[in-house]
Amino acid sequence: MEEYNWKDTNMALFGSDEERSIKKEAAKTEKAWQQIRPVGKSTLLVWRINKFNLEVVKSEDIGTFYSGDSYIVLNIEKVGDDYNYDVHFWIGKKSTQDEYVTAAYKTVELDTFLDDKAIQHREVDGLESKQFKSYFTKFRTLEGGYDSGFNHIKPNEFKTRLIHFRDIDSSHVELREVPYSRNSLVSEDVFILDLGSLAYQWIGSKSGKYERFKSAEYLLKLKSERYGRCKIQVLEENENSHELKEFLAKLPNTEITAPSKNNCGMKAVHRLSDEDGEMKLSLVCKEVLPRSVITQDDVYFIDNGSHLYVYIGDQCSTQEKRNALSNAHEYLKGTSHPLVPISVVCGSEKLTLLNNILE
Repeated sequence: MEEYNWKDTNMALFGSDEERSIKKEAAKTEKAWQQIRPVGKSTLLVWRINKFNLEVVKSEDIGTFYSGDSYIVLNIEKVGDDYNYDVHFWIGKKSTQDEYVTAAYKTVELDTFLDDKAIQHREVDGLESKQFKSYFTKFRTLEGGYDSGFNHIKPNEFKTRLIHFRDIDSSHVELREVPYSRNSLVSEDVFILDLGSLAYQWIGSKSGKYERFKSAEYLLKLKSERYGRCKIQVLEENENSHELKEFLAKLPNTEITAPSKNNCGMKAVHRLSDEDGEMKLSLVCKEVLPRSVITQDDVYFIDNGSHLYVYIGDQCSTQEKRNALSNAHEYLKGTSHPLVPISVVCGSEKLTLLNNILE
């Protein structure tokens, strides 16, 4: 399946009066939102899209994402007597255009349910923001999804996988399934070849101690989940052993396509306005991101080349606000970095969230 083919999705219908009316009514009846209640503490909720419907992700599966599907993640942070909401929609690299639209639509619907108090984010498989990955102690992406039949890891059901294991920071790790080839191996990290009843830990010569420790911890848990019916073999990249040769023989020497990466684009600020009766996006400035050009009358796209921030001013028109996310998607389609994260920030009270971005 072609990767990231959803990026060409037409989002033109977003923001219409009809769409807004439908969304408000749908938010009241969406069963998934009924589990969102003040619980007196910070919490994380995750839903997975299956044929236009939302399914709750069980607590033990939170942090695992399948590249053929799309998800919605709600982080609720308790601050004093109030709550801050961040709602992210995550798009798998092999997700469909229908799933992309559904995820975006449901994200805006959820914000409506939360009385427009949430910050909306778009996350793309392989290019997630640091904020998104920080929610999960173990962040894992795997091939598969509902349509493929590989959509849940069970102790007695195995699929051969080569997992790239690396640390995000001192308390978070990232696992990604990579192409089943010895050319996927790199010296800087640790890899796990999972064959079901046998799992190899391949330790790159330049990998860190924390990665080695956490990957070993992961394998012990894997063995426990399989009731001890999984032999673990630990290998160093530069060792000269029969076991290493056996490991490499199991991996074909096939060429692989390099993971999709965004070219880092030029810094720029664009203004989205309908003051002339027609929605237009115009360049305000480039190569710099000055705070002085931001007003409360319009929507601004603040593009630092690796993340697009959409600022919605307090006095912007209804249509400008409703069309912000869809126009952000359309804007990125025409850049060299169409897959970067998007964050939508509303109102002057939240402008301080962009302090590290604006100059």
